[in-house]
Amino acid sequence: MIVAQRKPFEEIIAKIEPYQKVIVAGCETCVAECHAGGKKEVEIMASQLRIAFSRKMAPIEITECCIERQCEPEMIEKCAEHVMAQEAVLSIACGIGVQQMAERFPNIPIFPGLNTTFMGTHAKPTQWEERCAGCGNCVLDLTAGICPIARCSKSLLNGPCGGTDDGKCEVSDDIPCAWAEIIERMTKRGKRDQLRQIIPCKEWNTARDGGTRRLIHEEAAP
Repeated sequence: MIVAQRKPFEEIIAKIEPYQKVIVAGCETCVAECHAGGKKEVEIMASQLRIAFSRKMAPIEITECCIERQCEPEMIEKCAEHVMAQEAVLSIACGIGVQQMAERFPNIPIFPGLNTTFMGTHAKPTQWEERCAGCGNCVLDLTAGICPIARCSKSLLNGPCGGTDDGKCEVSDDIPCAWAEIIERMTKRGKRDQLRQIIPCKEWNTARDGGTRRLIHEEAAP
């Protein structure tokens, strides 16, 4: 899932202060899972904003909505009438949701209330970790399901480097060495010898050759 965290509150205040009708728009999918932008977070954000502006004696109307997925145009439509009645939107979705809202409502300023951080998963309660860099050329079958691009500090495709110490990365004792984990997992599978196979360098120019990356399913086209 996409993981995000809330921007500093004072930064949010500064963004929406010039407006008198603002809607806080949440997203019930990824950012709800990491407790950044779901219905509960919309209610908390809206309440905090009302209190803050009340103390400033500033005339502002804060309303709320929560969209199932802000990245899906048809789901945005369910709140379209409500949104179009506002002067500004504070979107507490990921950056994709913010862009989708801005495309749908080009005449209304859409302010991001979150900082989108990475694609990750639950590591433990209240903690999420990056697990995928979206590089466009997946080699997880060669690395025991552990992504070296996202989880190795140097994004090494053939490791480990000389900075591994007792399963930890030289960058910090708090960072597990991804390649140590790959080797351990492959060893348990009895497949350690497969790591002698050199993984070719990624064709970064092909994976990202300028502009927006696109995926088209021609077989699904009408």
